Amino acid sequence: MELYEYTQYDAVGLARLVARGEVTAAELAGAAGAAMAAVNPRLNAVVESWPAEDDPVPGSTPLAGVPFLIKDLAVSMRGKRVELGSRLAVGNVARQDSFLMRRFRRAGLVTLGRTATPEFAYSTTTEPVLHGPTRNPWDPARSAGGSSGGSAAAVAAGITPLAHATDAAGSIRVPAAATGLFGLKPTRGRVSLGPDADEVFNGLAVHGALSRSVRDSAVLLDLVQGPEAGDPYFAERPRRPYAEEITREPGRLRVGLLTTPWSGRAVEPAVVRAAVAAAGLLESLGHRVDVTAVDLGVSWEEFVLANARLWSVNLVAWIDGLAGASGRPVDDTTVEPEMLASYAWGRGVSGTEFVEALDVRNRVARAIGAHFAAGDLVLTPTLPEVPVLLGTYARGAEDADGRGWLEHLFHRSPFTAAFNVAGTPAMSVPLGSDPATGMPVGVQFAAGYGREDTLFRLAAQLEQAAPWAGRRPAVWAGATRRRSG
Repeated sequence: MELYEYTQYDAVGLARLVARGEVTAAELAGAAGAAMAAVNPRLNAVVESWPAEDDPVPGSTPLAGVPFLIKDLAVSMRGKRVELGSRLAVGNVARQDSFLMRRFRRAGLVTLGRTATPEFAYSTTTEPVLHGPTRNPWDPARSAGGSSGGSAAAVAAGITPLAHATDAAGSIRVPAAATGLFGLKPTRGRVSLGPDADEVFNGLAVHGALSRSVRDSAVLLDLVQGPEAGDPYFAERPRRPYAEEITREPGRLRVGLLTTPWSGRAVEPAVVRAAVAAAGLLESLGHRVDVTAVDLGVSWEEFVLANARLWSVNLVAWIDGLAGASGRPVDDTTVEPEMLASYAWGRGVSGTEFVEALDVRNRVARAIGAHFAAGDLVLTPTLPEVPVLLGTYARGAEDADGRGWLEHLFHRSPFTAAFNVAGTPAMSVPLGSDPATGMPVGVQFAAGYGREDTLFRLAAQLEQAAPWAGRRPAVWAGATRRRSG
């Protein structure tokens, strides 16, 4: 199979080729390996690769035989390293498959490597000291976003059609917007985080994926969603498969347009124009769009402080656990400056303050939940700016403490984190672009708890009305007619 042929298909399309006997899973793995060799040296998206281990039964699932990548964090593949983008965790090897990894295997996905993440996924750019920066396929001088930046760059450049991702404050949606992909953050409890964790960041983090097509994300979520024994909570099972939802009309939706973030920071004009254009597209499709304000339930300052407490206390536990297991010191030889500052600050958070932060989480969830009781969706920019130049993300926060670093992170991505705190689903759709730079611009849609069905129906409608499949970044594995092997 030629690389240009391989990259023309999404995951469902590749699986259908395998099911019909037109190509084998081994041939697809070879094509993915050739694609990786062609573009990864320029992008640094995949930090480790390995030969295909699985031999899926052709046609056994809608994704059987499809090449796949997992993020270097929160998912464990037995016998493979999980290093969380940190020098402190170098050489850490998983002893067992996590629940989600088992489901990836049962889905027939052929996992070929792990993708880059910032240290402990604690940033919305992927520039760790351990592996160096991940570059954006649209402009290698710019960030691919984070924390799932490696997965985003790999998918956007054509290495694999979809890849695993996680999202605690926008880490699926941010890199999706930065690299021109579709990325949906599921509802809290939709996908199990076990068995090593019942929840991550106290329910703020979820598993998901990045893909070039809506149907790939829908089909994958069908295959991995649902609770496992011991999960602390789970989302109600969907009424029908998401793969079926994308074939249904969304009906006339009530959409609120929000272009000024809760923080009040300025949003670049090109980004605002993309959101307003998306609102116009919705209206042309028969939906009702009104400018809205969304009550956060607390002030922005309370919101940031509560998140800083939750994030940093969890970080303390992670770092102490890794240091104890590895015997390494916790200092600037093993941990990056922003993480050391957050670690030190987190050690000073009291039990009472931590419980107060959980109360803020509840208040935000109640306020945002009430908003969706009166409307179907909220439409915002995904990011307030086009992807930043590598090396500039931390500018202005070099001496920040743990609260200050989290505030800086939220300044860079002020539209996304509220829906993590609320636990509600949200997606970034690649509907816009910046004329000045040619960079993609994502538009975010958020829905009420458990309403991925609404998001998928709308996403499929938008994909048909304003297709993005034909857009290609500057670094694209399919640009050559080289054979995959």
